[in-house]
Amino acid sequence: MARRAFATLIAAASVLCAAPISAQEVTNRVAADTDWAVFEGSDPKECWAVTAPKETTNTRDGRQVSVRRGDILLFVTYRPQQDVVAEVSFTGGYPFAEGSTVTMDVGGTTFELFTEGEYAWPATPADDQKIVTAMKRGANAVLTARSSRGTQTKDTFSLLGATAMIQDADNRCSS
Repeated sequence: MARRAFATLIAAASVLCAAPISAQEVTNRVAADTDWAVFEGSDPKECWAVTAPKETTNTRDGRQVSVRRGDILLFVTYRPQQDVVAEVSFTGGYPFAEGSTVTMDVGGTTFELFTEGEYAWPATPADDQKIVTAMKRGANAVLTARSSRGTQTKDTFSLLGATAMIQDADNRCSS
């Protein structure tokens, strides 16, 4: 599955942007705008816009809990050699509950992402496009999920800079 191969890329990218996205030492970061950044990889050519959450909430049995999570990132990716255009993906920093889905709310419109391990994606490229369109119009995206340990998570991502950085990633991988 192409998405599994991309999970490896996401893992590598998350290591590179584990520090705040504004960190200057990340070598393949090629652009940044407000809360989003663009990274570029080669062999194969890949470009992705990415952001980290502004706020996270973790609850279990209705009570807020402190948990350790890995990198929490929202991506929009382009892989021209595989005809991937604006693929939305999310890593919550933990393994999702088996068979669970992630709910993504952008400006009151909800979308469903399907999980595999620590990653989640929309079902189809058409769904990716609907989400990206909503992201370009919205102020924030709220992703709600459940971990394999039963913890409910709610991650709020700013969409400030998303439009410019998604377009930048598209431009870089279109040339």
